[in-house]
Amino acid sequence: MKENGRKVSKVILWIILILVAVIQLFPLIWLVDFSLGSSNEMFTNGLLIIPEKIRWDNYVTAFVDGNFLHYLRNSFLINTLAVVLVVIISIMAGYACQRMRWKLNNFVKTLLLLGMMIPIHATLLPNYKIYNTLNLTDTIWALLIPYVAFSLPQGMFLMTGFIESIPRELEEAAVMDGCGIYRIVFQIITPLLKPSIATVAIMTFLNNWNEFIMASTYLSSPKWKTLPFSVLEFTGEYSSNYAVQFAVMALTAAPAVIVYIILNKHITKGVAMGAVKG
Repeated sequence: MKENGRKVSKVILWIILILVAVIQLFPLIWLVDFSLGSSNEMFTNGLLIIPEKIRWDNYVTAFVDGNFLHYLRNSFLINTLAVVLVVIISIMAGYACQRMRWKLNNFVKTLLLLGMMIPIHATLLPNYKIYNTLNLTDTIWALLIPYVAFSLPQGMFLMTGFIESIPRELEEAAVMDGCGIYRIVFQIITPLLKPSIATVAIMTFLNNWNEFIMASTYLSSPKWKTLPFSVLEFTGEYSSNYAVQFAVMALTAAPAVIVYIILNKHITKGVAMGAVKG
């Protein structure tokens, strides 16, 4: 009886998980479905459509007229720089707060971790005033600084959990061999933080990939505009061509979806290990 009860419970759990997965994935399925049809077909009855003809030309139009490559390059450049800076700073800050003993150790650690409680867009107007005074608006720094600043608390939180689990004897042996602080951090500690580094890098990339409000506030020229701006390219001539607009949205979402699908195992593994070790 207990065995049958466990099987029934497992089946019910799987049904619930499948329903949740379908609900979560449906907007993406809907987006791709309508991007392959024509605008006229969108006004038919039903949640999904079966296109009479698959319109791959919607994606060609979105790719060319939406300046997709330009915005994609900017997004990859800004997000890659943000990831590199967040990983490096979080390792150094995590080590300084977790291993080193200094007067403001706990205060600085608490202050940095409090950043997780502040929404990124709460600083929109103050940052704009500061950037405007320093002539940083419409530059790469206008996006890079807040992206790094608001990703750092989460990165440091994960790093400190991993650093705490590393035996201090490794560092003591390194000091006995004459290693300096930077060599200890980057040649001994950092290689042991690979799961945490992967998690921080992926989460930073995904969190900042589709950010739009700050980019639209701080940037005015197309030079550093990121991928979400490709959707705005169709507000004029293609404002009534919904299929093309859905195609450009699908293209915009595709890189983040691909990264998540490929590296999802690293995210869950890194978060779980950091939670246990922290």
